[in-house]
Amino acid sequence: MTQYNNNFWDERYSTQEFIYGREPNEFFKEQLEKLKPGKILLPGEGEGRNAVFAARLGWQVEATDQSIVAKLKAEKLATEYGVKINYSVCDIKDYIFKENFYNASALIFFHKPAELRSSIHKKIINSLKPDGTLIFEMFNKEQLGRDSGGPQDYEMLYSTEDIERDFSSLRTVLLENQIITLTEGPKHSGEASVIRYIGIKNQ
Repeated sequence: MTQYNNNFWDERYSTQEFIYGREPNEFFKEQLEKLKPGKILLPGEGEGRNAVFAARLGWQVEATDQSIVAKLKAEKLATEYGVKINYSVCDIKDYIFKENFYNASALIFFHKPAELRSSIHKKIINSLKPDGTLIFEMFNKEQLGRDSGGPQDYEMLYSTEDIERDFSSLRTVLLENQIITLTEGPKHSGEASVIRYIGIKNQ
């Protein structure tokens, strides 16, 4: 999936507007507001909408993305709200995950090739403290052919079986497919088919 490289994302984010919106993802917002603030990891954070929201709630935020343009927009958004986020730029394959460190992590529309996903998911699980929460929303395989967002690549979309396999060590709180209406900026707009998951790391 070399098409989704640094240059692709730098170009996509190089607009004045926030292409996925300035407001947090609705599912992320709903779930994060249930948790006591602590340390949170946000891979593939893009323009910072979720990171800034978490920081506004009092979370210590670590975010990462492969686009320097995304980081600059995220830091601008954080400055507007008077909060700080720790945002690093690197390919997720090269990111050094802290182990047993975070109270929560969120994967929000962070689609990667199937051959990378399991190793990334394992590192995210290891990065959570016991009782740490994973918040997850992705496009499912029924999103193929819809123009409301996400990669038009069947292998990069998710099924419940993918989740059950990769996160089998977590306690599943929620796992469901839903048809929702996205209003997250011009690149996430319209009826979409998503998969939502909440898992908690066992003691």
